Amino acid sequence: MVLAAYACDAARSRGRRFAEPPAPTRSDFQRDRDRIVHSTAFRRLVYKTQVFINHEGDLFRTRLTHSLEVAQLGRSIARSLGLEEDLVEAIALAHDLGHTPFGHAGQDALHACMQQHGGFEHNLQSLRVVDALEERYPSFDGLNLSFETREGILKHCARPAAEALEAAEPGGVGRRFLDGTQPSLEAQLCNLADEIAYNAHDIDDGVRSGLVTLEQMQEVALFDRYRRQALERHPALGEPAGRRRLLYESIRLMLSDQVYDVIEATAAALAEAAPASADEARAADRPLVLFSRPMRAESIELKRFLFRNLYRHPQVSAMASAGKQVVQELFAAYNAAPGEMPGGHGARALSAHAALPRERVVADYIAGMTDRFAASEHRRLTGHRIFE
Repeated sequence: MVLAAYACDAARSRGRRFAEPPAPTRSDFQRDRDRIVHSTAFRRLVYKTQVFINHEGDLFRTRLTHSLEVAQLGRSIARSLGLEEDLVEAIALAHDLGHTPFGHAGQDALHACMQQHGGFEHNLQSLRVVDALEERYPSFDGLNLSFETREGILKHCARPAAEALEAAEPGGVGRRFLDGTQPSLEAQLCNLADEIAYNAHDIDDGVRSGLVTLEQMQEVALFDRYRRQALERHPALGEPAGRRRLLYESIRLMLSDQVYDVIEATAAALAEAAPASADEARAADRPLVLFSRPMRAESIELKRFLFRNLYRHPQVSAMASAGKQVVQELFAAYNAAPGEMPGGHGARALSAHAALPRERVVADYIAGMTDRFAASEHRRLTGHRIFE
């Protein structure tokens, strides 16, 4: 495939923090993707919550299946726009590596615990995973990924954290948050593919769980348009036996139309801005990978619907509260008795010469847990069974 002038090119990568000889058969971005797939943190995503906590059913999305869906959508769009597919895939597969157990509820709980110690943010934690926490190589900590992959992983970053990153790595991945510039087009694409995947699979999981009904979904203009299209083309889907296929076909049509909308709107934005290089695209005053205005408005309406009817559903809220309790009580228990953490974690927390404060070591350990391991550890340490 011929890359567009504005795409990132592995042959012109800004490189890795620790120099390594090139791989004989793979580009730098392909090598990044492979390192991510073989990492411990990536394997753990299979047992980390998306919306439904892991024990609630084995058909609901997890962080792993979500990351795979983002990668698929991202590669499809990248191919049409002349962007670097392997870089898009690497970013997509790594973007949730720092997520805590129990989804956003776990993140909120850990952030509250760390409020006096620098806070906790899952995007920054994903970067910590690939930069420091993975222990696989003899010569360096982390995965030593290329700058472009690391840039894409760090979607959000508060200014104090960006300043700390800039101090440690001048001109590195924290710089754009201080300058107000954009990430690469490939990173922008992953951000949008993440949103598209979220909305689609949360409709699917929400309806199949019974917490949201197809009738409720008719309130959402974006979804209902494709539901009506599906029924016009396949009237039998209106029968009770066809409801599941109606759901899937409606989501399929919605996903396809959103992909084509992004391709068309982005192509127009790129034609107007005319960046001649990846760095010129970064210097733009706004993201160039985007929805059209009508699709953006409808996507926002859908997200608001899901927030009201699914994410704030009493059953989801009850599980989220239980997840927060587990994280908060684990944090308190490990800080009181760091030796309860295995191996190097406990030793690092107890060391008088530790590079990190005890609380950050504990937060790193908890953030790496799967849902079921966190629940098991909580039961071991407290004697309480939170999830039945």
